[in-house]
Amino acid sequence: MMNTFLDQDFLLNTSVAKELFHNTASKCPIIDYHCHISPKEIYENKKYDNMTQLWLGGDHYKWRLMRAAGIPEKSITGDGGDYDKFLNWAKVLNRAIGNPLHHWSHMELQRYFGYTGVLNEHTAIEVWTLCNQMLRQDHFGARGLIEQSNVELICTTDDPVDSLKWHQKLSMDKTFKTRVLPAWRPDNVLNIEKEGFLAYLQQLEEAANQRISTFDELKTALKKRMDHFKRHQCKLSDHGLSKVTYAAAEDAEIERIFSERLKGSQLTQLEVTQYQSALMLFFAGFYTENGWSMQLHYGCRRNNNKTMLLKIGPDTGFDCIDDGTSSGDLAMFLGALEEKGILPKTIIYSLDPNDNAAIDSVCGCFQNDETVCKIQHGSAWWFNDHFKGMADHLKTLASIGYLAGFIGMLTDSRSFLSFSRHEYFRRILCRVIGEWVDSGMFPNDKETLKGIVEAISYKNAKNYFQF
Repeated sequence: MMNTFLDQDFLLNTSVAKELFHNTASKCPIIDYHCHISPKEIYENKKYDNMTQLWLGGDHYKWRLMRAAGIPEKSITGDGGDYDKFLNWAKVLNRAIGNPLHHWSHMELQRYFGYTGVLNEHTAIEVWTLCNQMLRQDHFGARGLIEQSNVELICTTDDPVDSLKWHQKLSMDKTFKTRVLPAWRPDNVLNIEKEGFLAYLQQLEEAANQRISTFDELKTALKKRMDHFKRHQCKLSDHGLSKVTYAAAEDAEIERIFSERLKGSQLTQLEVTQYQSALMLFFAGFYTENGWSMQLHYGCRRNNNKTMLLKIGPDTGFDCIDDGTSSGDLAMFLGALEEKGILPKTIIYSLDPNDNAAIDSVCGCFQNDETVCKIQHGSAWWFNDHFKGMADHLKTLASIGYLAGFIGMLTDSRSFLSFSRHEYFRRILCRVIGEWVDSGMFPNDKETLKGIVEAISYKNAKNYFQF
């Protein structure tokens, strides 16, 4: 019998999967421990005039698909009208067979707007009118969308120079129940080779209220800022790296490298790696001492289309999967932290799906009895957060590691509608487990299965991060 598109049992192909999702996974609150939502927009309860602003503004996933379908840039990021952009998106979405955007977009229309039809060029005006009318309602601001999604906690992504004033305001606002915490993202200070590094140091000097003329002074300034984040309940960091590498150097050598960069000199790749390694050791020491978790995102090659970079800037859909970090380099880095007694709880994400087994094998080298799955293989990320990518990640993790200890899904998104990705993930999780039970590969022990699904959907993250 043919299944109905996006019905209540969407992706759930066994009775076990249906029971696990409807009775357990769907009822769990959301902990979104990594996203790029603006705390300012949450505090100010940002509202949207129309669906283009809400759906297409800043969403490079959709932009890439529209470009692939031949839509002019004017109707993507250019000066085309809002309805023109929405209509073109509807035309593309209708033919996006096999792409997760087709699933996500229709899930969002169902969950938030009650629209159960299919969006295409013929229904575009109907959907546009319905959604825009609903966006005028009070509970369709940023806060209302978060509350509708049953979100218990959000971790944003914040630079060390951020004042965190919006987090402070949110923490004092007792009318909003979802906790919004900062996450430490120090990429700008790690990227010593980048053109804007010296200008960034000036911003850091202002934020820390001190001069930075040596590497020791840099660490002092960063310690001040980490203490500031800690006072605002920060519990985790996030690092966007091209690759994970490690090269040890004496303190005097790191001071020399830093001094050369302050003079405007260009550094060798080895010098860059030595500086970054020293700084990561410093960060890891603070993380371990203060119980923070460390996220490592790598394997992305950014801004490949230089022509479009000059026209519309970075983060507009021109990044791709790069070669991942080798298991040897990853193990060397984690091993160096372990030897020094400063290996924090660590979550590892590679954009290259070919790294799945390697990451899981490395994680197993550094587990201990401090925390369940202290070293985590982070959820399928960016180009991998689709049906196949999520299922492959879960199956490899289960095969080589300990799936029951996994901390589950995150949105990694700037959209207030993206919380439906947690539902998408939970449906795939229940499907994978249901298939194992249905094929006799795991016993149909309802209490055990319920505990595993509840833990991965919610409890593991809550316990891991100590939220």
